[in-house]
Amino acid sequence: MLKFMDNFRQRFLMRKNLRCGAFQHIYNPSVGKGEKWYINDHCFIQGPDGLWHMFGITQKEPAKPLEERFFAHATSPGLTDGTWVSQRPVLHVDEERGETHVWAPHVVEHENVYYMFYCAGGEDHSAYRIHVATSKDLWQWERHEANPLVVDGFDARDPMVLRVGDEWVMYYTANSSPEGGEHVVAAVTSQDLLHWGNKQVVFQSHSHGTYAGPTESPFVVKRGKLYYLFVCTNAPYNTSAVYVSENPFHWEKSQQVGWFPSHASEVVMDREWCYISRAGWGQGGVYLAPLHWKDDLSDPSGGEGLER
Repeated sequence: MLKFMDNFRQRFLMRKNLRCGAFQHIYNPSVGKGEKWYINDHCFIQGPDGLWHMFGITQKEPAKPLEERFFAHATSPGLTDGTWVSQRPVLHVDEERGETHVWAPHVVEHENVYYMFYCAGGEDHSAYRIHVATSKDLWQWERHEANPLVVDGFDARDPMVLRVGDEWVMYYTANSSPEGGEHVVAAVTSQDLLHWGNKQVVFQSHSHGTYAGPTESPFVVKRGKLYYLFVCTNAPYNTSAVYVSENPFHWEKSQQVGWFPSHASEVVMDREWCYISRAGWGQGGVYLAPLHWKDDLSDPSGGEGLER
């Protein structure tokens, strides 16, 4: 009983201590095009020269997910205090490598090399492919010969990579069976960012289906001894839930500690500020809101797993 009360109190305090402010519209992909375009799953990374880069799913409105064949690329000197400028799209679909579309880029830097992980689709929805491309400058990208890194379903997608201890962990959304079933967040591990294995289901919802579900766009942040899992629930469309655990390989539904009015959210840090993003179909681009952590850690805004 005491343990139950302690867990209840901890979840109550975290709901109270994890909040976001108002969302600010930072990037409109339609500017200068004469047509409405959208950004969906996306990521942020700061280059070696301090310039911020945003990469994201893009296409003309209305939504055409199976026709998303390259990534939008925009840059800005600051996340919220600079103008985001559209750049040439990157990573056009390579059909010879089995790619049918490109979804949900996520970029990490390791030893002066940038790794962009993304869903490359595939003809078989039960065997979707997660690929990687590398760059030294965030402008020129080359697909790696190790592709595909992961083959899973249904529509395994939305990779996010975090360093945990002495290994890398890739989180992605999938199903309890490649053909369908309960929506899950899965994880695989690697020593070199190129060879992945040891698949585990780290979060399982009670919702069944195949396409969009409540475990999309997983993003994990470590603060102190705790790991926060952000997922897009699609219930409704602009909703993301947050779960907390001391184990980076296991979250339960009962560990929910908050929610945010955002779709395909990412968590990113710039100097002393931490932000949560939102985007999606019919949203007009990308937005950022300050994310407030009040958990008595020495760094009130930061956390491991945040792109800088």
